[in-house]
Amino acid sequence: MTDHTTETGQSRIRSRFEACAREGRAALVTFVTAGDPDLATSSAILAALPGAGADLIELGVPFTDPMADGIPVQLAGQRALKAGQTLKKTLAMVEDFRKAGHDTPIVLMGYYNPIYVYGVERFLKDARRCGVDGLIVVDLPPEEDTELCIPALEAGISFIRLATPTTDDKRLPKVLQNTSGFVYYVSVTGVTGGAIADYGAVGEAVTRIKRHTELPVAVGFGVKTAADAATIAKSADGVVVGSALVERVRLSLDAEGKATEKTVSAVTSLVEELAGGVRQGRKAA
Repeated sequence: MTDHTTETGQSRIRSRFEACAREGRAALVTFVTAGDPDLATSSAILAALPGAGADLIELGVPFTDPMADGIPVQLAGQRALKAGQTLKKTLAMVEDFRKAGHDTPIVLMGYYNPIYVYGVERFLKDARRCGVDGLIVVDLPPEEDTELCIPALEAGISFIRLATPTTDDKRLPKVLQNTSGFVYYVSVTGVTGGAIADYGAVGEAVTRIKRHTELPVAVGFGVKTAADAATIAKSADGVVVGSALVERVRLSLDAEGKATEKTVSAVTSLVEELAGGVRQGRKAA
């Protein structure tokens, strides 16, 4: 295995946000599910994302009980699990991505159970070696930081927290205390893929979070179009798009649910549009 530990996850994520800020724009953070609809197609999508305009990539680790995910991401996880995707194969995808020379930061997003079963120490060692930069583990609250968050930081891997509309000023410092990389602001109350009802409230929330941290704030849940991305980019440091991309995968599949020659381009064409939106958004600000 190649060693990718020369640059830690913390520094690669930080330098990418800094580079986007120098360009006077927000970063585009794209989410896809590892192994959806199969390992080869998913790997091809991952490899194509940087060229399409993704600044950071969240790679979803499929899990049987994804309680924070809406229907599109749940279905993507089911397709991936049916095709045999595992955490080990997901790490191998990242390693292949790094071997191909890509330096786009990759954040694994998922649930604690697969990591716990893999073994925390072994997982962090393998993740670091394969070139994983950060983790979002949605079912581990700050009260459980010794389980994975602190060991991840010690291993040079960022641990990214979610803040929501219900995270008040009293709770926020606790949520942020060991957060690194960036803060992921969930713009809607509920599961992934909902619609953003009030863009003004999103901007106010970003401002409020920034009073508590110097980390970049990326906004996700509900961003579906280039216009959405442009609007969010006016106030946020990053724009996260997930459900809309995994829906593109689903809609490209054949009657048997298998990938077609359109699957990769279905995803990358939307990423290109979103990247344009992100660039538009900051210029208008």
